Amino acid sequence: MTEVRLDLPMYAMLYMTAGDAAEARSLVLGLIERGLVACGNIFPIQSIYRWKGRIEEAQEVAVIMKTRRELVDRAITAARDAHSYEVPCVVAYAMETGSADYLRWIDDATSGE
Repeated sequence: MTEVRLDLPMYAMLYMTAGDAAEARSLVLGLIERGLVACGNIFPIQSIYRWKGRIEEAQEVAVIMKTRRELVDRAITAARDAHSYEVPCVVAYAMETGSADYLRWIDDATSGE
């Protein structure tokens, strides 16, 4: 497997939290169906955060999704618009390196339509 060094990151990972696995699954499926992300991984997490002046704790799920950099803004907007949270966490991180075969798969799986 060949590793590829990207001069300008062309791919990104989106990180998102959701209230439960059902909502996370629905959000990921919607983004995949629209061609905005190639896949999503869903993990249970324990979150501690400040909200409206109070420290809160909650069982949530975290989602890591892979996409092309050019689709990040559209994917974030679509996730935010469909999300149940008032202020959802949906952020992107550039992929600096990756397997050429995997990156080609992301290209093939994301039409952006």
